[in-house]
Amino acid sequence: MGVAIGAAGPHRYRLYKPTGVRRNESLPLLVMLHGCGQDAQAFAASSKMNTIAARERFFVLYPEQDRLSNALGCWNWYDTRSGRAQAEANSISTAIEQVCLSQAIDRKRIALAGISAGASMAVLLATQHPERFRAIAMHSGIAPGVAHSSASAIKAMFGQAVTTSPLPEISPDVRLPALLVIHGLADHVVAPSNGSEAAMRWGERVGAKAGKPRRVQRGTRYAATITDYRDHGRLVATLCEVDQLGHAWSGGAAGYPYSDPKGPNASRMIWTFVATQLDKAAD
Repeated sequence: MGVAIGAAGPHRYRLYKPTGVRRNESLPLLVMLHGCGQDAQAFAASSKMNTIAARERFFVLYPEQDRLSNALGCWNWYDTRSGRAQAEANSISTAIEQVCLSQAIDRKRIALAGISAGASMAVLLATQHPERFRAIAMHSGIAPGVAHSSASAIKAMFGQAVTTSPLPEISPDVRLPALLVIHGLADHVVAPSNGSEAAMRWGERVGAKAGKPRRVQRGTRYAATITDYRDHGRLVATLCEVDQLGHAWSGGAAGYPYSDPKGPNASRMIWTFVATQLDKAAD
């Protein structure tokens, strides 16, 4: 457990460190942002991401929202007009910098993932600092630029049309990191249309075209439809829409809120997606 003090005040975090890290090693970092009604410990347990990190050898950082900032533990990703969203994003960046200075982390191999409010905060942070991250994964979240207040956020959650703003201007020398979107088609908290909107908007910025959707099902797990957005062969975004999945981490641990063990394993999908992008960055 650690504490990072940023623009939004102090925020606690948890850090998973693989065993036996050597002095000459430089390992990837995956930042995981929890959703409403969760904290860092609950998200780590339900996602089981540390199990994958132990096997694949990467650090996992779990920043935690302060309950004084939001009574439900939600990241205030939508509150961009007041600057509160940006301040919280700054605090997360501070936590990332803090662990990069103290641990054997490769700054060129950092990725972000989150669920619900954490997913929306992840893509906000990625649009603010695209050069810092190599991949983003949003699970059950809302696209950047869709909401700027609590009222517009609620409308978006219910799938109601809202006026969207374009993604921030980014230098031509900097690419947006590749985006993986996972969304349950039975999500009654954040409407499934938000998932397709996020992937489409990410792709539109660079003129990426949606490929032919493909169906995937393994064993008795929920089936999923996967659509890739590519620009001249380069993967820009992937949309994974999961049948029968509600507002829960797909393939998560049993017995935790917002976790559905019946779905395909989102943590495994996310790391596979992230690792591919990290390998490309190393080339």
